[in-house]
Formats: sequence, C-alpha cells, structure tokens
Amino acid sequence: MFDRRLVVNFDWVLLLTVLFLAGAGIVNLYSATASWHASTPIYLKQCLWLFGGVMVALIICLFDYRHLEHFAVHTYIVSVGLLIFVLTLGKTTMGATRWIDLGFFNLQPSEVIKIAIILLFSRIFSQTASFVGYSFLELWKPFLWLLIPVGLILKQPDLGTATMVVFIAATMLLFAGVKRGTMVVLSILGILTAVAGWFGLHDYQRARIRTFLNPEADPLGSGYHIIQSKIAVGSGGFRGKGFLQGTQSQLSFLPERHTDFAFSVFAEEWGFSGSLVLLLVYLFLIVWGLYIARRAADRFGMFLALGVTAMIFWHIVVNLGMVIGLLPVVGVPLPLFSYGGTSMVTTMIGVGLLMNVSMRRFMF
Repeated sequence: MFDRRLVVNFDWVLLLTVLFLAGAGIVNLYSATASWHASTPIYLKQCLWLFGGVMVALIICLFDYRHLEHFAVHTYIVSVGLLIFVLTLGKTTMGATRWIDLGFFNLQPSEVIKIAIILLFSRIFSQTASFVGYSFLELWKPFLWLLIPVGLILKQPDLGTATMVVFIAATMLLFAGVKRGTMVVLSILGILTAVAGWFGLHDYQRARIRTFLNPEADPLGSGYHIIQSKIAVGSGGFRGKGFLQGTQSQLSFLPERHTDFAFSVFAEEWGFSGSLVLLLVYLFLIVWGLYIARRAADRFGMFLALGVTAMIFWHIVVNLGMVIGLLPVVGVPLPLFSYGGTSMVTTMIGVGLLMNVSMRRFMF
C-alpha cells in the first residue's frame, strides 16, 4: 500500500526553490533572445524542457531510491556505452562530437554520465567507507570507474564536462574520507596530471587558458567572449539597466548569451542587487541539499544527496567563475538557468533524487 507519509513529507521547499530558479532562467532567456526570429522561441523550448524535467523528477519520487543501488553498475555501463556510441556515430558541431541526434532533440551522453557516476560512487562509498578513511591502494577501483568516462569525454573533446565529472567524484570521496597520506599523494598526482595535461589539450583549449590569463591580448578574437561578459556584468551597476534594456545582450555584443553567458545578461539587467538575490537562492539550494544528505535514512541516500548537491554546486561555481573572468571559459552551463534540454533534464533527475531521499528520511 502507498505510504501516506510520503505525501506528508514531500519536499515542497526544494521543488519551489528549483521552480523559482528555472522560472527566472526562462524570463532571462526571453530577454536574451528577444531580438531573435525563430519558429519556436528559445524560452518556449526551455519551458517544455522544464515541464518534462519536473515530470521526470516526480516519477523518480514514486519509487524507493534504495532500489537504484542495485542498478548503479548497469546505469554506468549504459552511460559509458552511449559515450562510445557518440564518438563513433555522434553529431559533430563546431569541431566537437558530443551529441546523439534523436530527431526531436540532441542527447548529450556526457551529461547523463554525471548521474551514473553519482549512483555508482554512492553505492561504492556506502558499502566500503569507514571512519579510518581510504588508503591510496583502496581507491584503484573507483579511479578506474572514473577514468573510463572521463577519457571518453575528453576525446569528444569536452574539457568542461570532464572536469565536472572529476569534481563531483572528488567531492564525494572527500566526504567518504581519505587518509592524510592518501590526500598528499592525490594532491601531488593532481598537480602532475594538470601539468602533463597541458600538452594533451587541443589548441583551442590552450587558447582559452591563455585568454583567461590575458583576455586583452586578443580582444576581437579568443578574448572577445570574456571581455564582453565582464562589460555586461559590470555595466549593470547596483540596480541594473532594467528588463530588456541590457545593451550588451540586446545589441548582440554578448555571444552565447542564452547558454554559457546567461548570467551576464541577468547581471546587466538586474544589477548587483538582483544578482545577489539569485546567488542567495542558489546558496539556499546547496545548503538544503546538504541538509537532505544529513537527514538521509541510510548511507546510500546520504552519498546520493551529496553527489547531486556537488553536481549543482560545481556547475554554479565554474559558470559564474567563467562569466566574471575568474576561470577559463570551458562551456559549463548555469544549472536551471542556461538553455539546454539535456542539462535541464539531468539537473531535474538530480532534483528528483534529492526529493526522493528527503521524502524517505523516516523509513528504515
């Protein structure tokens, strides 16, 4: 029989917070693409993706999240299979092969693998984590599980998404616990990998890093995006220029203003005050995610909530760092705010998992 406690404990706070952020994103997309002429406006497409995402999240809430522990490996294998498929038969756009053309929309498997990694690592850490922490040798299996999809994503190439997958896994590992010596070894390996990785980057990826260090060196070329973004953010002032009044976006100076640089449009129109409100709502979402993890009924639910929260957190940090020039431009969208079907649905799957864990915190 259906447990009435699931309805009583439905997490309206989380759902309303997510809908507020997504609603603000749709309004922002309306402004960012107001001058565009298309058969179906971008903001209407985003509404459809949001509706679909909410439906998926609610469906996820219907079954006990603990059943997912048994399917974590299967989900991982299917997701890796999709990554292999996209490299062989995927759709290539602007030199990158990241999408599978399904006709009515383009599926980006590198987004799906984030959920698969969260499920898999939640299963591993919930079963093997201890108060002592992991030693370096005990981490070889998780490293192997992680290395395979990250390598496939880098082949697309998609440095931004590969970095997100690593950040999510690393955050979950830190919460699981590692020995001090292991932390030192991992830090050294991370530095060495970053140095060696420079020589494995594509030319455009090296250009992005050079642009990050000195965007003014090529203001009309590789530095154009970030320079225009910083102008848009800074010109908003305290109160902003007003809805539909942003010159950088309305006059088409700001590129990719519906995806990577959606926040730049918002900051120009709503200023520091509006941006602060938006960031506080995002902060509340992260804190609430950690609160759900803390109250989870079991270890698997705790790591599941931590993984989803880490996914949202790192997307926020990296995207905002990009648009204000603190981080290189790596093509990471702002969750629930930037346009993107696969990104929206993936985020809403994570939200559904969070609500699932929250609803069943009383069940043992």
